[in-house]
Amino acid sequence: MSNSPDFVNHCLELLAPLGAVRARRMFGGHGLYVDELFIAIVAGERLFLKVDAETRAAFEGAGCGPFTYATQAGETGVMSYFNAPDEAIESPMLMQPWARLALAAALRARAATASKASARAAKKAARSVARPAAKAPAAKPRRTDRTPS
Repeated sequence: MSNSPDFVNHCLELLAPLGAVRARRMFGGHGLYVDELFIAIVAGERLFLKVDAETRAAFEGAGCGPFTYATQAGETGVMSYFNAPDEAIESPMLMQPWARLALAAALRARAATASKASARAAKKAARSVARPAAKAPAAKPRRTDRTPS
């Protein structure tokens, strides 16, 4: 799944109008970030953009397919990334609508993660308030019947 540096750089140029973009090696390919938000995967000389329930139909309608990989168990794993339409790979202008969909999906995913984290924190705080504090063990009474030697 190795990618040529030229193709990775081309993908970075395609996404540059969205903001600060960078690539990081991962998955045997590259992960692409816009403003530190993970929105794309470059694997096997193909660009895969983040999708979610709201954007998947647009990608499927354009004939795009999901990013798949082989698991250690020999099964096929599927991630929420679809290949960009072939014509969108030709220019940043043609990529923009697709890149914006990927960015929106990534923003929704981040918001959902933050919301879940807040809910977990609130639940944990509620549990700690609901539990009474553990009592300290009672101190042993002091012997007062000692006689001096």
